[in-house]
Amino acid sequence: MHFGENKIQEAEIKWQNKKKLYRNLKLHMVGKVQSNKAKKAVRLFDYIHSLDNKKLADKIYESEKEFNKKIKLFIQVNVGDENQKSGILINDLKDFYNYCTKNLFLNIIGLMCIPPHNSDSEKYFKLLKKANDELNLKELSMGMSADYEKAILHGATYLRLGTAILGNRNIT
Repeated sequence: MHFGENKIQEAEIKWQNKKKLYRNLKLHMVGKVQSNKAKKAVRLFDYIHSLDNKKLADKIYESEKEFNKKIKLFIQVNVGDENQKSGILINDLKDFYNYCTKNLFLNIIGLMCIPPHNSDSEKYFKLLKKANDELNLKELSMGMSADYEKAILHGATYLRLGTAILGNRNIT
């Protein structure tokens, strides 16, 4: 079974003991990972969908060595070139991918994006699919509750459907 979480601290509380009991449980970090939390993320998660900068890549590499663990990673791509969003710009993607795979030997399995809010998400899904194919990657993490059907049409292999399944999150 696969489950996703947005926040490392919440995931630790919910999943740390369950992961010890259920070896087949796979945990995905779908939210932003700050470089100072990379060690915790590598320890707990099997997948990180938000690799978005060199500093974080370096910290993941160091943590993987420390725990003798390889996790599956998605590079977050800022497909809309939005200042307020994290992610690698499409023009910098190939260099960043090469750095991660050739210098750090990270297990990059695919790309991830969150299209600009109130946009034609299909346009961005096509762009990410093309970039994914150019890097010869097999997995695509794209599509949320509002646009997952379009994401599936463009090759998404992982979806983030929290709101569609669980409803709106109560933030306290």
